[in-house]
Amino acid sequence: MGARQKAKGGKLPATVLRRIDRKRDSRRGLSYLVPSLVSAAVLAGGCSKAHTASVLGDAAHPTPVHFYTVAEETARRRIQAVGSLYAFEESTLSSQVEGRVSEVLADVGDNVKAGQALIILDPQELQFEVDRQRGLVTQVRAQLGIGPNDPPPTDPKKIASVQRAEADLFDADHKYSRAQQMYKDNLISQQQLDEAASRFQSTKATYTVALQEVDRLKALLISSEASEKLAEKKLADAAIRAPFPGAIKTRNVHPGEYVKVQSPVTVLVRTDRLRARVAVPERWAGWVRDGATVDLHVEAFPGETFQGKISRINPAVDQDSRTFEAEALLVNLDGRLKPGFFLQASIPSEKEEKTIFLPERAVNYRYGVYKVFLLNGNRVSEHQIRPAGQTEDEHGRRFEVAEGLKPGDKVAVAISGDLREGTIVREQPEGTAPAAK
Repeated sequence: MGARQKAKGGKLPATVLRRIDRKRDSRRGLSYLVPSLVSAAVLAGGCSKAHTASVLGDAAHPTPVHFYTVAEETARRRIQAVGSLYAFEESTLSSQVEGRVSEVLADVGDNVKAGQALIILDPQELQFEVDRQRGLVTQVRAQLGIGPNDPPPTDPKKIASVQRAEADLFDADHKYSRAQQMYKDNLISQQQLDEAASRFQSTKATYTVALQEVDRLKALLISSEASEKLAEKKLADAAIRAPFPGAIKTRNVHPGEYVKVQSPVTVLVRTDRLRARVAVPERWAGWVRDGATVDLHVEAFPGETFQGKISRINPAVDQDSRTFEAEALLVNLDGRLKPGFFLQASIPSEKEEKTIFLPERAVNYRYGVYKVFLLNGNRVSEHQIRPAGQTEDEHGRRFEVAEGLKPGDKVAVAISGDLREGTIVREQPEGTAPAAK
């Protein structure tokens, strides 16, 4: 029995009856509304699925793409190697004399010229030695009877001491001759003759000694002048100078410090030119040539290419790394490149091989896997490849494919959006605008 019938039987008030009628009408309206909402949801879902299918590509709405037909090309191989940059020259400068450091004229990072003074030692003691040696040279020259700038005598008989000894010998010789004649005439005794003979022999020996003394003084002059020059050189060595233009890498001494002979004082590097030393795999030993132009890349300047020329090739292969070293020289006048930079080198070779290239945009990289979309009928399918590297030439940036493709395959590239497995596609020629949707 309905609620209204019960209400009538029980004589309910009119207000209560009207409230019961409103509840009944609201339940009937809800029962009609729920199916309508479900139907609308189903219709909306159907429309959404149809729209999604048209985006992915179906028979009615194929995705416009460009096709690249895979073909083999003859490529001249470039050798890829890694290495480091080294200074063209790097020298540890040492002191050639002992002394106290008086001045430090160049510090780390300073650019210096060839011959520029870097460290100055106290020259006082060295100057005293120069003065002493000069005095000895002056004394020997005076004994030889020559001036400060005169060359050593070539004829010893022109020396005063020799001329005096020669005069004494001449006088003793004549007196000995007269004594012999007088002895024959019984004018002098045997004793007087013997005295004359003894004087002659003595003066003769004195003359010989005078000649020998000249030879000794000439030798002493050579030795003294050499000692004088050595003392002057040591005085000059008190200023430690740069042997070549470069920059200071390290400084090991400070003013007031006492240094000994061969004590390292500073390290000088030359960076206007650099040496690029790279490790080349041994399988390329027959393809690296002197004078080849090498492309160099460093992490400090990404996207820039520096060039050098191979100047030296190590004839031996390292047995641990199975590589050999090649050295290229490059100009670095602006000083942008630094010794010690890690570098990647690309070295040209004469080796030619058949290979396959694809434009960079035709290759998809996701989660460590390289894939392309191959045409299969009017659909595309994903296909994994193994690239051998990237290159940039007159065709732009391209991938070299080592495995996964063969000549004749057609690779699809979406004009806009992404491709998926099974997408239906249609070819749109290069240079044409995509059709309006």
